[in-house]
Amino acid sequence: MYSSKTGLILGFHGTDQSVVDEVLRGHSELKPSNNTYDWLGNGIYFWDNNPLRALEWARMLSERPESKIRKPAVIGAIIDLDNCLDFLDQKYISMLAMGYSKLSNLLESSNLDIPTNRGGVDRLLRELDCAVIETIHHTQVEMGDAPFSSVRGVFSEGKEVYPGAGFREKDHIQICVRDVSCIKGYFLPLNRVTH
Repeated sequence: MYSSKTGLILGFHGTDQSVVDEVLRGHSELKPSNNTYDWLGNGIYFWDNNPLRALEWARMLSERPESKIRKPAVIGAIIDLDNCLDFLDQKYISMLAMGYSKLSNLLESSNLDIPTNRGGVDRLLRELDCAVIETIHHTQVEMGDAPFSSVRGVFSEGKEVYPGAGFREKDHIQICVRDVSCIKGYFLPLNRVTH
C-alpha cells in the first residue's frame, strides 16, 4: 500500500551543456548508466533536490582526460518515483540482506567471487551494492511483482564537516530512474542556483 510514492520530486543531473540542450529540445534523452560500480544499480542518476551537487559532479568529471564533458551543466527533471525501491524506508533496507544472501548463494554455487565495494574511505566504486540491488530487481520480476521503477538512497561522502561529526561534506540523496516514464519533464535550473 505504501510502496508507491505520492507527489513529484525534483532531480538534477550533471552533464555537458550540449546534452542539456539536446534533451531540452526533445532531440534526445538522458542515457542510463550501466556500470558495474553504480551504487543504486542501472538507470539514470539524479541528485535529489540538489543542483549544486550535480554541477559539482559534472565539473569533477570534466577534469578527467577521457571525459566527454567540456562545458559542465545541469538539467532538472520532474520525477514521479512511482514504485520506488526506497532505502529511506525501513521496509526496503531489509530487502538488502535478502538480495545479498541470494547473490552470494548464486555466486558461490557458480564458484565465482562476490564483488566488493572499493574506492577509498567513501567506497565510491560500489560493485557489491550494484550487484545486490540488481539481484533485488531480478528477484522482484521472477516473483511476478511489478518491477521497481526507481531507486533512492542516502550516500555519505567526503570529509567530516567538523571533528567527530556525523555529517560529511558531500552527503546527498540520489535517485536512479530505471523506467523513463517516471520522468514527467525536464527544465533548466535558474542560473543563480547553478553558478
